[in-house]
Order: sequence, then structure tokens, then C-alpha cells
Amino acid sequence: MNKAELVTAIASKTKMTKSQIENYLDVTLNIIQKTVSSGEEVKIVGFGSFCKTVRKAKTGRNPKTGQTIKVPNTTVPRFKPGKEFKDLVKN
Repeated sequence: MNKAELVTAIASKTKMTKSQIENYLDVTLNIIQKTVSSGEEVKIVGFGSFCKTVRKAKTGRNPKTGQTIKVPNTTVPRFKPGKEFKDLVKN
């Protein structure tokens, strides 16, 4: 499912227009991104949590030359699904 399909699905279950839904979705995602990028965690009970995490430095290999290289620490976003979401996917 892509964003347009999600907007259509939400609009069909509510009495809101697609443009209203798209605006709400854009604002929601923007708030989540800004909050996580500032170092705070966003928790949505029953769905999951979004957080900022650091990947440790590691040694990698250039696939073209085979040369060993150092990959530095990097900060990435992470999503951890909640129990209800995990259970729904499992069944």
C-alpha cells in the first residue's frame, strides 16, 4: 500500500475528503519525523514506537575491490512494533 492508497482507504472509512486526510497524514508524519530527529521517542499505544538509535562503527568491505574499510557510527530512525501489532501480524 502506498500513500495514495492509504489516503483513499482512510477517506472511505471517514466522512472526510482525500485532501483533508492527506493534509492530516502529512502533518502527522512531519511531527513524528521532527520529534524523532530531535532525540525524543514517539509511542503510539497498540501500534509501536519510533526512536532514534546509533549504529555502531564496523568494518566493511568494498565489493568491487575487496578492500577493507571502516564504516563510522551513524544515527538512524527505528520503529519497534507494539504487542498488538506483532500479534496481529503473527496470526
